[in-house]
Amino acid sequence: MANKWAPDSWRGMNILQQPTYPDTNLLSDVEERLKKFPPLVFAGEARRLKAELAKAASGEAFLLLGGDCAESFAEFHPDNIRDTFRVLLQMAVVLTFGASVPVVKVGRMAGQFAKPRSAPTETQGDVTLDSYRGDIINGIEFTEEARRPDPERLIQAYNQSAATLNLLRAFAQGGYADLHKVHQWNLGFVEDSALGERYQDLANRLDETLAFMAACGLSSDTTPQISETDFFTAHEALLLNYEQALTRIDSTTGDWYDTSAHLLWIGNRTRDPNDAHMEFMRGIANPIGIKAGPTSDPEEFLKICDTLNPENEPGRLTVIVRMGADKVEELAPPLIRALTREGKNVVWVCDPMHENVTTSANGYKTRHFDNILSEVRSFFSIHQAEGTHAGGVHFEMTGQDVTECVGGAQAITEANLSDRYHTHCDPRLNAKQSLELAFLLAETLKENRLVEPSRAVAQS
Repeated sequence: MANKWAPDSWRGMNILQQPTYPDTNLLSDVEERLKKFPPLVFAGEARRLKAELAKAASGEAFLLLGGDCAESFAEFHPDNIRDTFRVLLQMAVVLTFGASVPVVKVGRMAGQFAKPRSAPTETQGDVTLDSYRGDIINGIEFTEEARRPDPERLIQAYNQSAATLNLLRAFAQGGYADLHKVHQWNLGFVEDSALGERYQDLANRLDETLAFMAACGLSSDTTPQISETDFFTAHEALLLNYEQALTRIDSTTGDWYDTSAHLLWIGNRTRDPNDAHMEFMRGIANPIGIKAGPTSDPEEFLKICDTLNPENEPGRLTVIVRMGADKVEELAPPLIRALTREGKNVVWVCDPMHENVTTSANGYKTRHFDNILSEVRSFFSIHQAEGTHAGGVHFEMTGQDVTECVGGAQAITEANLSDRYHTHCDPRLNAKQSLELAFLLAETLKENRLVEPSRAVAQS
């Protein structure tokens, strides 16, 4: 870019989805304190993720991005972190076997605290207060005190993120991620699932593969890749004063990195190429995601690509498509064709969650499992037809046994939603629904692999 960039060059530009803090002096003090805190992630880790995403862009890897809609302070517990990490590992093993390529594991964890809102205020009865914007900004309780934006929450969010990352690194490198253990967890799911017979074949083939590897001397004791895994974090870079405070120069390259997460994304509401969020993101060297909703204009996205990735670097930019099960086949192809025609290097990822929200008869926001699966399958079919790569999937999910999305083998109904509806924002897939979805997607990925060689033969 010709314009000079600095971590604070976004200030003074048009910016959306930001809170109004009543105590600006305290806010400035908190920002200065955050600037002195250690980085949460390291530049080398972000570069490693970018290299893995470059493989996903060319079909040599597959991205699994998943986690909580919005992390909360109240539900912060090591068991919750472990359970979500565990389900992501289980899903990754199943998807790896289906896709026959490495799965890049990225969690919406250790920083996913801020949420965009459709309205700045919320009214209950005759009382109107600020909308809840995530625990990093204000509280979910409908009181004037709780809804008042509090800068000290930025410090609490940082501390919780640091503790979460510490535990995730221990799980990823300390033996918890051992492939044999993850496979045993999956076997338990298959045995308990109403659709267990459908998944038994894949589980049996995983058994055979592990046995073959062991016979070749490839075990947890001899091969670190079996007992350890890479795990990265991501969140929406919505609260720019927090992101700026954690942006540092990498001593080995001289590049700026936002050390709050490995991957940051811009949401559907804040992606205007002329606004503050785009200005901030263009200057950091992290991998960047950009949400593409039903209103996405192909020409606008070409400008976004030029702004965020002027060198067209593979792995730099991930386009997270969220069109809706009933619209993706109409709206996604023009966007894919436009970027492909101009040779833009992007990772195409399907987010089947955000445009498939409905309201149940008893007033709960929910998502239907069948709609989620339908959008993903349509997304894969579109890329097959276009000759491009479906590079990954994005799910809002949790390792907890919640009842927030209806359907799946558990046959959760709208009447069940009130049983364990715990989300602070949008409905999430529970652990069993998430793993069931992974098995179904593995079947689709396997079918796609079988189609590719036959297509190549036919073309030759």
